[in-house]
Amino acid sequence: MTRRINLNADLGESFGVWEMGRDDELLRIIGAANIACGFHAGDPLVMRRTVRQALAAGVSLGAHPSFPDLQGFGRRAMQLPAAELEAMLIYQIGALAGIAQAEGGRLTHVKPHGALNNMACENAALAGSVVAAIKSFDPALILLAPVLSQLLLAGAAAGLKVVAEVFADRSYTDAGKLVPRSQPDAVLHSADACVEQVLRMLDADGIVSLSGQMIRTEFHSICVHGDGPQAVAAATAIRTALLNAGIDLVKLPEVLKSASDVSPAMV
Repeated sequence: MTRRINLNADLGESFGVWEMGRDDELLRIIGAANIACGFHAGDPLVMRRTVRQALAAGVSLGAHPSFPDLQGFGRRAMQLPAAELEAMLIYQIGALAGIAQAEGGRLTHVKPHGALNNMACENAALAGSVVAAIKSFDPALILLAPVLSQLLLAGAAAGLKVVAEVFADRSYTDAGKLVPRSQPDAVLHSADACVEQVLRMLDADGIVSLSGQMIRTEFHSICVHGDGPQAVAAATAIRTALLNAGIDLVKLPEVLKSASDVSPAMV
């Protein structure tokens, strides 16, 4: 059977007159768009424009909620009461779902952003709050979560549909976690390096750490970040390499993994 993979990217991260990324070009390459909801980036006009572009490109629509951190682009750790965080997430998901509905589309998934995502991958209680917010808004939504994470485990345990992702442009530790951005070689900057990492993970059927250690774990989506100068070149090269390898590139729901499919080895 032909292997199916989804390519996803974080988009809609402009704000007012400040522009981030080349969303229109990335939308011709990827299969799922995770759209900022205004708390780390994006605003109502940017959200609506990005939703329209994604629908025109036939790309799955996802909410990309975060901590309330415009100045820090959502990458600063915050400690919030569970009830407050859940309300903030519902607020953001609802905003994007409303815009999608107004444009004749439908939200398919949620992927937390930045520090919220990283912290929920390590903290089971925080992961539970994220999952509770998604489930209370719409239990049919897909949770897009990193492999080997508490977030993925919490989503599966709560009965959400989950899809496990890896990152094309981020290095991994021997524990299968992302190397912190503050450390050397945490981010891969060239298209060639990103392609090499993706092909290495496909061959290994899992994570390959910065030191070369292999950790077998199932994944079905690959994130190609849209906020770097090489984003479009890297995404194009990755797409070409996957197609040349006989991979079938699809929208997110087409690689859907139910909670029953998540094995302990994945988390």
